[in-house]
This record gives sequence, structure tokens and C-alpha cells, in this order.
Amino acid sequence: MTTPSALFQGQTPLAVRMRPTSLSEVAGQGHLLRKGSPLVALADPGAATRAGTSVILWGPPGTGKTTLAQAIARTSGRRFVELSAVTAGVRDVREVMQEALTQRDLYDQSTILFLDEIHRFTKAQQDALLPGVENGWVVLIAATTENPSFSVISPLLSRSLLLTLQPLTDEDIATLLDRAVSDPRGLADSATLEPAARAALIQLASGDARRALTSLEAAASLAEPAGDAGDDASAPLITAEHVSLAVDRALLRYDRQGDEHYDVISAFIKSIRGSDVDASIHYLARMIEAGEDPRFISRRLIVSAAEDIGLADPQALTIAVAAADAVQFIGMPEGRIPLAEATAYLATTAKSNAAYVAIDAAIADVRAGGFGRVPVPLRDAHYAGAKRLGHGKGYRYPHDSEIGVVPQQYLPDELVGKRYYEPTNHGAERDVQARLEKIRRILSDRQ
Repeated sequence: MTTPSALFQGQTPLAVRMRPTSLSEVAGQGHLLRKGSPLVALADPGAATRAGTSVILWGPPGTGKTTLAQAIARTSGRRFVELSAVTAGVRDVREVMQEALTQRDLYDQSTILFLDEIHRFTKAQQDALLPGVENGWVVLIAATTENPSFSVISPLLSRSLLLTLQPLTDEDIATLLDRAVSDPRGLADSATLEPAARAALIQLASGDARRALTSLEAAASLAEPAGDAGDDASAPLITAEHVSLAVDRALLRYDRQGDEHYDVISAFIKSIRGSDVDASIHYLARMIEAGEDPRFISRRLIVSAAEDIGLADPQALTIAVAAADAVQFIGMPEGRIPLAEATAYLATTAKSNAAYVAIDAAIADVRAGGFGRVPVPLRDAHYAGAKRLGHGKGYRYPHDSEIGVVPQQYLPDELVGKRYYEPTNHGAERDVQARLEKIRRILSDRQ
């Protein structure tokens, strides 16, 4: 009996061997592969002599961007040239364009240029693609994990069709795993996948086909033949324990420089704001496991405490700052504990954005010219000649009052009566609201 370990020796990775040879084998992305869709049209057999629409494939890793490009080239009969933005330069792009032009003019054959990680290309490198795309020398299929609106130049975007790929569903991943176990290109039934192991691989994949197949291959290499050695030994059984040993932990689909970084932190803050402590802790765990800078998380907690909680619970800002100090002092992984404490506190306490709304409204007025001169009684009277100008005259010292508040105009004349801060009746701000109403009545009671 040939063990999986022996089967893998000297072979290319399972994820590469199992790459579909046609669009019909592609798992997932059904919304892009319907009859008559641009990708299906590009893959039309006999299209090798026709120009086609260039496309930009945007989606998470392992969703089939490279697979789709290769399947389209193979099915359509077009030449296929692959470049990586990590290693290719302007010279490489120009050489591909020239060769594509030659192939078109001499052999009436169009070329698919697959450019992986186009977001890593500089503006100058992307500019070098424009003549070939615009004149139809190549059909560009570019792949990116980042939002093309921010990473691809406008002229190239306007000449290409933007298609968004979705993470594979659990059913898609299950289909790929089952196919990899039985397919001659894969394990060729040399091992059996236990249901629990299959479920674990699906969960670990997180919608990433490459991760699922890589994990399967690693787990299969650990499986041993069942029964006695020799001809009577049955196929190795891949168990959940093999999966656990092979895959130390689920590598989250989280790029600290990409969209997922912003999506997760956005969900984290919105979950705190929405008082869902469980979701807040979940997103905190994702960031921690992905290696996010704990100082970044701490800063966001401090902002959340001031912006979304404010005076509804003044203690929230103190706790957020204390968590940041604690993380700085003790480091990770222990720093996860004060981060979790602060997150749970912020998520479950009362909320108010009144202070945040107040400062933004005041800034908007100032920027629009909505300000006047400081009232004379409030002006600085300590420098030479100030009293001669009348500065400070008429100022009433609040501490001379029994209640600590005196009727007095503090805003410029142009803004008298303007209100920026409007406390809510949430948490501690309820008391602020009652006190502020009394203060404002006293301040406005000027003779």
C-alpha cells in the first residue's frame, strides 16, 4: 500500500495539482460564471483570434483568481503569460506587450496576460499596461486582494471590467476536498477523510480553497495505514487529530495592509458602539490572532471611549487609557487580557456621542466663519496696557457666588444662544443633563 507520504514525494503541491482545467471545474463564483457572462465569453473555444475585454478580479486569497485566468486561457486557446507584480518591472511588461503584438500580427493569436497582485504595481508600471490593453494587444486579467479603487489607476480601471470574487462557501470547500481525495491528480483514494477531519478542514479554510487543500495535504502526510503493515493494510484514515497536528491554528484571512484590516476594525468599533459585547470580543480575537499591533487596537479603544461613550460613563476613557498603558507595560500575549477587559466594559456601558457631536459642530461653525471677538470681560487683562483697553472690565468671578455659577456672557455676540453640547439621558449623562439645564438658565439670566 502506497502511503500519502510516499505519494507526495517529489510532487507539486496538492493545491496546484488540483487546479481546474476548465471553468466547469471551478468551485464557487457562480455569480461570475453564468451563461453569457464576461468570463464565460472570454473562455469561449475558438476565441484565440478575437480581442476580449480585460478584467480585474478582486477578492480574498484562495478564491480562484489564478485558476480562472488559467482556465480561460486553456479553454479559449489563447496564449497565457503570467507576471507577478512582486518581481516584474516596466521592462518585463513592455516585453510581454511587444511579443503579444507580434503573435497577433504574425499568427493571429491573442494573448492573456495574467498579472497577479496588481495593487503592488507602481503608477508607472500600471501606465506601461495601458497601450496593450487599449489597443487589444493583450487581454489583461489582473488579480488583487485590495480595493482596486484605491490601488489601480483610473485609466486602467476604465478600460477593464471589475469583477468581485466571494469567499468560497462551506459547500464549495467540501466539494474541493472530496474531489482532492478521489481525483488521480490528488490523493487518488490513497487515504480516507474522516467526517470530523473534513469538518475541521472546512472550518479552518475560512473560504480559502488553497488553505483547505494545503491543510489536507499536510494532514494526509501524517496519516498511517490502518491495520497490519503489508498487503492487508487498508488506506490511511485522516482524522481530526491529524488536522490539528498539521495545522497549528487557523491562519485568518487578514492582511494588515489590506481591506480585511479595515473591515475587521470597523466591525470591532461598530460592535462596541452597538453594545454587542460578544461580537466585540470576537473581532478583538481576530485581530489578536492575526498579529495586529496591540497599540493600534488600544488607540481605537481610546477613541471609541471618547467618541461613543463620552460623559454617559466618564470612567470608560480612563479604563481605555489604562488598558493601553497595561499593554505597553506587560506586552503580548498577556496584553490580550486588559484589551478584553476594556472592550467588554466599553461594549456594555451606557453610550453617548454628545461630546463628539458638539466639537464637530463647533469646528464646522469656526471653519464657516461663525465666530466673533471674545467678549471684553473675558479678555486677558494681565499684560501692560490691557486695562487701558478695557480688557477684563465687568468680569464676574464664579467662585464669589454661593452656587459657583454667575450670569455672564461667554460666547461671542454672534453666537449668543448657540448650543453645541446636548447631553443624552443615558448613564451618568442623565445627571449632566439636569445640571446643565440649571446652569444654562443661570447664565442666560443677565441684566
